[in-house]
Amino acid sequence: MKTFIYPEMMVHIPVCTHKAPKSTLIVSDSASLLEDEIARHATIETTTIASTKALDGIRNLEDNSFDIIMLEASTDAALLAHCNRVLKEDGLISMQHPSLDDNSANKQLMEILGKYFKIIMPYRLENGETLLLASKEYHPTADVILHRTDLLEGQQYYNCDVHISTFAMPNYVRKAYLGVIKN
Repeated sequence: MKTFIYPEMMVHIPVCTHKAPKSTLIVSDSASLLEDEIARHATIETTTIASTKALDGIRNLEDNSFDIIMLEASTDAALLAHCNRVLKEDGLISMQHPSLDDNSANKQLMEILGKYFKIIMPYRLENGETLLLASKEYHPTADVILHRTDLLEGQQYYNCDVHISTFAMPNYVRKAYLGVIKN
């Protein structure tokens, strides 16, 4: 897969879904590509925590302090609870997750997220890999901020058409995750 696709999709899907993002948290051991993509949005401040220190780092953050979290760390219930705590009431998370073929691992993750988020939707990258978006308020296809997607410059992959189409899932995925994916 082209190296620019993943960071563009990990960043711009939530940033162009949230009504007015001002603060992001990146949890990653290699955050530079994500930070570069966020920098395209001049009004957004970014905090970065190493994924190897994710739980301790997030545990020390203030409640309701971030609009968006980009999570590249192994997740468990405690980490997700702290992510929920530091997200604002209309916050979103974009995150890595197990392959959609791993139904049991994904269902367990999505059930934990379901305690905190109204919307939980996987989205596909060009190579079939998927990311996961969890949102407390905004729907990634109904609430996409089209003028924000159109004003982005320098994108090699992401645009408003890709934003919406990336959430299309085949029927076998919909059936496998019926009642777990919340859209």
